[in-house]
Amino acid sequence: MNILVIDVGTSSVRSALVSPQATVVDEHRRSCLPVTPAAGMVEFDPAEIRDAVLGVAASMLDAHGEPVAAVGIATQRASTMIWDRATGEPVGPGLGWQDLRTLGTCLALQAEGVRLAPNQSATKVAWLLDTFDPDRSRDLCFGTIDSWVAWTLSGGEAHVTDLSNAALTGLLDPSRAPWTTADTSPWNERLLERLGIPAGMLPNLVDTSGSIATAAALRGAPPICSLVGDQQASLAGQGVVHPATAKITFGTGGMLDMVVGPRRHVSGARNDGGTFPIVTWRRGGEATWGVEAIMLSAGTNVEWLRDDLGVIDTVEESDRLAASCADTGGVTYVPALLGLGTPYWDYGARGTLVGLTRGSGRAEVVRAVLEGVAHRGADLVEAAEADTGQHIETLRVDGGMSRNATFIAALANATGRRVEVSPVVEATALGAGLLAGLEVGTWGSWDDLAATWSPRAAVDPDGPADRDRWRRAVERAAGWIPELSVLDF
Repeated sequence: MNILVIDVGTSSVRSALVSPQATVVDEHRRSCLPVTPAAGMVEFDPAEIRDAVLGVAASMLDAHGEPVAAVGIATQRASTMIWDRATGEPVGPGLGWQDLRTLGTCLALQAEGVRLAPNQSATKVAWLLDTFDPDRSRDLCFGTIDSWVAWTLSGGEAHVTDLSNAALTGLLDPSRAPWTTADTSPWNERLLERLGIPAGMLPNLVDTSGSIATAAALRGAPPICSLVGDQQASLAGQGVVHPATAKITFGTGGMLDMVVGPRRHVSGARNDGGTFPIVTWRRGGEATWGVEAIMLSAGTNVEWLRDDLGVIDTVEESDRLAASCADTGGVTYVPALLGLGTPYWDYGARGTLVGLTRGSGRAEVVRAVLEGVAHRGADLVEAAEADTGQHIETLRVDGGMSRNATFIAALANATGRRVEVSPVVEATALGAGLLAGLEVGTWGSWDDLAATWSPRAAVDPDGPADRDRWRRAVERAAGWIPELSVLDF
């Protein structure tokens, strides 16, 4: 039987059917856009997401008219909401992971020796409580999107999260790692007290792949068998389940995720090479560890060429135009429109175009932008290898930019290794389906999941990229806004 997946992204909710042949056979999607009431603030409507989840799930089940073996849930991470336990109704807006309204709180906590980033959930839930329940008198639930979807599908029976999502909240107690099922509570009690977050409002920790709850709100009440953050779902969807394998998702931004193994080889909030330790998933009570490297802007740079500069009319044109010239003619672009993430972590860096001459045309500039994003991809690979001591032999990619052949060729050259392209643009739904199918026996082992990988294309490097020139260009982009460059989370 097929597996139903609910996939909640930043701008849409979709349902997908994953077949026993590890293909996505159908997809229904509904737009759910966040709003920005003021600069740095990103909100969403939890009730709208709830209605969209139930709507796309029902429409998929109605369209196919047959039962499903299980339900998988994949979601954006760290976005935060609270709701009334008795009524199930949201209290206040949800705060998107991009929301920066608690930046000042994070800086104040740093002075106390508490390191939290504004994209994490911890200070967001404290802000929601301070605003909507200042005396902490109400019986409320806190959850990230995965918790909200599980609560919705289970008819209010399951208040849960998994490690791939919980690790992004900032609320886990690191001294209790690896947070096995033997732990009575994985949460940092001292931090909860400092932020005024009642422990009773936090979800229970469950396996990423396992018997999680019953989707009582759906026809046939199928079991919910996976609960996973979007980047970890993409890992599984690209067959990246064994140590020393990695993928990069090139969407609006870029995220490299790498599987390290059952033991935590890294420690601290951020590793020396600029990556973050993550839990890729937990199954049978045992966690698998990995690292994550972050590119703050990837596809955003191509959208900038289209929407702001008017250099291209469509995103697809970037591929054709860049391919029309053999090289950039010495032009180098640093894609730092929002600063630089791994390994530099310079929020004050800004986009930089160097090496222009009178002969530099549209094609050379567009090609430089694509190659700049490719060089940032190589930065992420180098950081992950430095922090883990493991070599990434082949790189797998998904996301919107994975459709750009000129970019993929540039990525192969910049990284110096084969690049394999996902057969689906977004591998999150497929990954959540595979993780759910692992629990119900559709696939029998992690090796079976790895064997489902069948890339749409594989591209080998055909020449060296000038990484020294790239590093010189990064030096010119760095520290452009000093007051932002000094920030560190």
